[in-house]
Amino acid sequence: MTYGLSKAGICVVSGGALGVDAIAHASAGADNTIMVSPTGLDIIYPATNRLLIRNIQENGLVLSMFEHNFKATPWSFVARNELVVALSEILIVTQADKNSGSLRSVEFALNMGKKVYVFPHRIGESEGTNMLLKNHLAEAIYDINEFIDALVSKQKKESVIDDFLEYCKQHPLYDEAVSKYSSKVFEYELEGKIEIKQGRVIPVLHGN
Repeated sequence: MTYGLSKAGICVVSGGALGVDAIAHASAGADNTIMVSPTGLDIIYPATNRLLIRNIQENGLVLSMFEHNFKATPWSFVARNELVVALSEILIVTQADKNSGSLRSVEFALNMGKKVYVFPHRIGESEGTNMLLKNHLAEAIYDINEFIDALVSKQKKESVIDDFLEYCKQHPLYDEAVSKYSSKVFEYELEGKIEIKQGRVIPVLHGN
């Protein structure tokens, strides 16, 4: 899944944890993935993923909202997951039980107006994602290639006219831009598409 997304030019964002997170990063390739850490950047966590995380640090991007020497806590994992969602255009949940922490990420995504996608499971398996489908809070991915093709096609259409960048040409106040476009301000600043000068948001023009 993440290999196909990466091959299509889509950057994969995850939390570097054991299991699905590590698989997502490794499959995407270190040069096309962003890891958000629940610790300070000087701490490699989890240590089991040391080689993978070092590779992302050197060839991709590792982010943290925490200062040096900060060790992971229960709430820092939640904060980490919220930032993962904020940086992402969509959220894909591969599996989740009813009490899974992944459902908190789903809550973040829905509150941010972002689409949630899940894989279909048998009855009695992954009850969390099945519940999301039942309540029409998520869409199912039945064919990975079709999903990736549709996602790429949608991104191409949206890239023709970027409403947010058009808005930034007016040099809006930072607080107003955050109020209107929420996570896009942080996302675009991180990608180097905008910069903040004297409290205003300025689009960065390339190729001039």
